[in-house]
Amino acid sequence: MGQGAGRARRAARRLLIGAAAVLAMAGARPHAATASPTAPAPARAQFQDAPERLDRGRFTAVFFPSERTLASTLLDAVIRADTFPGLPRPRQHVLLAIAPDRARFREWVGPGAPEWGAAITFPASRRVIMQGKQGGSEAGDPREVFRHELAHLALHEYLGDLPPRWFDEGYASYAAREWRREDALAANLALVLRGTPTFDELDAEFEEGAATAQNAYALAYRAVVELAALDTARGLAPLFENWRAEGRLDRAVRRTFGITLDGYEAYWRQRTRRRYGALALVSDVTVGGLVLLVVILPLYLARRRRDRERMAALVAADVAAEREMRSGVLAWLLEGEGGMGSEQGNGDEKADERPN
Repeated sequence: MGQGAGRARRAARRLLIGAAAVLAMAGARPHAATASPTAPAPARAQFQDAPERLDRGRFTAVFFPSERTLASTLLDAVIRADTFPGLPRPRQHVLLAIAPDRARFREWVGPGAPEWGAAITFPASRRVIMQGKQGGSEAGDPREVFRHELAHLALHEYLGDLPPRWFDEGYASYAAREWRREDALAANLALVLRGTPTFDELDAEFEEGAATAQNAYALAYRAVVELAALDTARGLAPLFENWRAEGRLDRAVRRTFGITLDGYEAYWRQRTRRRYGALALVSDVTVGGLVLLVVILPLYLARRRRDRERMAALVAADVAAEREMRSGVLAWLLEGEGGMGSEQGNGDEKADERPN
C-alpha cells in the first residue's frame, strides 16, 4: 500500500510538472481558481484569461477559457470509449493541452513539427497538444483527432518504440475509425504514376509535404486494416502479444499469421492495386499514353511540317502555271489581231491586180 501510494504521488508530481511546463510554454498565469473568492474585482480580473484545468479519469486538460467547451467535450468522449483495438485498456495518465490559436500551437509543439499538423503527441511525457476551435476545417474533427493521438499513446504504452512509423500512423487511423482516409487514394497522383510504395518508402513519405503525407496516412491505414482482416475473429490482439514477446514485427507476423512480413507487404500492395483498380488502369493508360506521346509526337509534327511544305509548293506551282497560262493567252490574242490585219491588206492588193 505504501509503495503504491508513493508511486501515485510520484505520478501526480510528474503530471503537475508536465502541466506546468505546458503552461510555462504558453506564458500562462495561474488558474483563476487560485484567486481568493473575496479578492477585489481588479485582482480577479487579472485572472480572467488564465489557463484552466479539467480532470476526468486518467486525463487532465489544460486550456484557456475560450476552449472550455471543447476540452469538456473531448474528455467526455474519451471517457466513454477509452479502449483501443487489440490492446489492453491503457492506464497511463495523459495531459492534453489545447492551444487557443495557431501561433500558440506552433510555439508549444516547437519548430520540428510539420506545418500541416493538427495535433502532436509526445509519448515519453504522455502529452498531447492540439489546436483549438480556431484550427479550421482542415484540422479535422477534434474528437477523431484526439482519439488518433491517444491511440499512439496506447500503442506506445504496450509496445514501446517497436512499431515503425507506417504501422504507428496506420494503427492510430484504424483505431480512430478514420474511414475518410481512403478518399485521398482516389486522387493520389503518386499512386497512379508510381504504384503502391513499399513500407520503407511509406515511412519516408510522412516527412514530405502535406499532400504526400496525407496519401501516406491513407496507405498506412489500408496496411493495418488489411493486417487486422487476416484474423477476423481476434483482430490484432494476437499480433500485439507476439510482437511484444518476440520484439520484432517480422517474427510476430510469421508467428501470428504464418506468413513473412515481406509476403504480407506484397499481398497488401496487390490488394491495394486491386481495390483501386480504376487507378491502376489509369496508371497503365497514362504511362502508355506518355510513351506514345513522346515517340509519336515528333514524327507527327515532322509529317505535318512536310505536308505544309508540299502544299505550299503545289500552291506555288499552281500560281505559276496560272500566271504562265494567262501570259500565253494574252500573247495569242495580240498575235491573232495582227495576223487578221495583214490578211486584209494582201487581199486588197490582189483585188487591185485583177483586170476590170
